[in-house]
Amino acid sequence: MVTVSLPNKTYRVKIATGLRENIGAQIEGVWSKRQVLIMTDEQVGGYYLAETRNQLEKFGYKVTTLVLPGGEQTKTLPYLEQAITLLADKHFTRDDGVIALGGGVIGDLAGLTAATYMRGIAFIQIATSLTAQVDSSVGGKTAINLGQTKNIMGTFYQPDLVIIDPSYLKTLATRDLIEGYAEVVKTSALAGGEFWDLTGTIQSKDDVLDNALALIVKSVAYKAKIVMQDEQEAGIRKYLNFGHTIGHAIELLAHGDLRHGEAVAIGMIAITKRFVVNNISSAEFLKALQQRLIDVGLPIDSTLVHTNVMLEQLVHDKKNRAGILQLVAVERPGQPKIIKKPLDEMKNFIEGA
Repeated sequence: MVTVSLPNKTYRVKIATGLRENIGAQIEGVWSKRQVLIMTDEQVGGYYLAETRNQLEKFGYKVTTLVLPGGEQTKTLPYLEQAITLLADKHFTRDDGVIALGGGVIGDLAGLTAATYMRGIAFIQIATSLTAQVDSSVGGKTAINLGQTKNIMGTFYQPDLVIIDPSYLKTLATRDLIEGYAEVVKTSALAGGEFWDLTGTIQSKDDVLDNALALIVKSVAYKAKIVMQDEQEAGIRKYLNFGHTIGHAIELLAHGDLRHGEAVAIGMIAITKRFVVNNISSAEFLKALQQRLIDVGLPIDSTLVHTNVMLEQLVHDKKNRAGILQLVAVERPGQPKIIKKPLDEMKNFIEGA
């Protein structure tokens, strides 16, 4: 278990195999009896919605469900409106709550739903994908996409509880599991030490599953430590965006052909190559980072990186401050830093590697 202690909120991230068999008791520990909306997607719902609903009803919760399509296109205004309308139609009050049962997309959408309905109602994350378990379910970021801009509309809104059970990962397709592992590699690069050494031993899907508990615990512990020092990304929380500036841009430009983690993997390599040329990152680190991604079948390059439309997309990056991008470099494992780069210099920077 990891405790996230912030100035206005403290909550627990419970991590253990078998937690999904005891959901009702876990939630009863933080919430009184109330109306709850479980938001999920079609795939996750097919596996886990019935058992989750039954457990909550057994403990006296009045449950409404909302099953949405899977994929990044669900993180949009029409689905946010649909969720909020359902809450209003079912007469949810500020004493009720929203539960995200799913991966990063559902977590983001459900979190923003809870944050905006009646200016904020209670929220719990049940993370079922590796991406959500190691990254997006912790830290309170909620957002949706608008047009060709990713995560542009959102807020920081912390959950009351995060439930992580590695057994959920067994029903993930190989591609969906491995794309989440990109976020693990990212975090291990930022953390360095034993965590970086551990990802150096992972060479297959089976290795990811066999080491899932340790990988999740180390990822959450590192992210919680960063978030507790910088809840709203004014400083060191920006480190967590390693690979995301280019990654977010090409993810949207790929129109669904790239998963989030695949785009982040490409983004980490693309930016690190540039920093090696600029004598900021070590060539040794780049080689080791590439190997960790290649070993599990993650992509490390895309033609989209080298297009003008990708450069144009960087204008919408949330780390753009008055035309200055705040890029994340990793000099060596465990040594991240922020490099400020004017937008008008990015073309030469990208083409220089």
